[in-house]
Amino acid sequence: MTTSRHIAIVGAGMAAITCARTLVQAGHRVTVFEKSHGMGGRMSTRNSPFGTFDHGAQYFTVRDARFELALQTTPGLCRPWSANTVRVLDAHGRVAAAGLPARESHWVPKPGMNALVRAWAKPLVDAGDVELETKVTSIEADPLNKSQWQLRTQGEDNSSHVFGGFDAVVLAIPHAQAQQLLQATAKGAAQAKKTAGVTVAPCWTLMLAFPQAVQPGLTTLGPQWSAARSTHHRIAWLARESSKPGRGVVERWTVQASAAWSQEHLHDAPERVQAKLIKAFAEVTGIRAEPAHAEVHRWMYAKTEQPLGQSHLWDAKAGIGVCGDWCIGHRVEDAFVSGLELALSMA
Repeated sequence: MTTSRHIAIVGAGMAAITCARTLVQAGHRVTVFEKSHGMGGRMSTRNSPFGTFDHGAQYFTVRDARFELALQTTPGLCRPWSANTVRVLDAHGRVAAAGLPARESHWVPKPGMNALVRAWAKPLVDAGDVELETKVTSIEADPLNKSQWQLRTQGEDNSSHVFGGFDAVVLAIPHAQAQQLLQATAKGAAQAKKTAGVTVAPCWTLMLAFPQAVQPGLTTLGPQWSAARSTHHRIAWLARESSKPGRGVVERWTVQASAAWSQEHLHDAPERVQAKLIKAFAEVTGIRAEPAHAEVHRWMYAKTEQPLGQSHLWDAKAGIGVCGDWCIGHRVEDAFVSGLELALSMA
């Protein structure tokens, strides 16, 4: 019989919530800590007056049978995206490879990418086991029981709190953030060294809305395709958000900058990045209309370039584990597999 333990999980993205729900199913208690005001990690959805933007992960694929089974627990929530034929554009926006058939279906939750993680996390939220707007600043031995952990946290209002009595800690956050927490405690030093070779590229993301396209006889602006990979030096990916199921009719585009350009302009002012990406967007799509809404978001850790090489890290003696898509790749499914396999190791 499994002895129930209380486990702290830092992060509330796909890997974190997959790990959390699996541990709960095994009879453990979890408390999830998330620094932002919502859940999803890079499976994020940004609201605007003109509709939503999936400004992180654009879609997911399903290759692992365990992921397919998990998705069946929320029937109807995820739907195939009809933009399965992804164009490949040259540096001037011309279609270099038209009608490339997708090797597998592209799936999107509705009404936004964060809907799947939120649905899986709902029982945790209902049980009061999720602490939002709570940034974990350090993990350390609990002074009341040295075999347990305590977490020091900071709220968005700069309030400080200490949560203790955890039998284990899971770090389901970007590798650099996990390293910082691990390096600050003797029990985590060995795991911190194992993550030293991981590299993850940043990404600037542009979001644009063109409500003027919703007129009789005019349903879209620019190209007739809805998703494309680009070799333009500034832009790697473009997607028409309004082509996704359940997203609304207002013409909206999400544009993701290339890793190299994002790194080069990592610390530029958002206004400057926005202007440069809008110019590149016009060059690629031919859409030169003034957007009614434009904003950018910087992802410091977006696409894994050098993964850890294993699905997770787990030190049973110390009671500390690490998971995330960056352990094995950069896909949504990689995050699921990482969180699941860590939980199975712990259970």
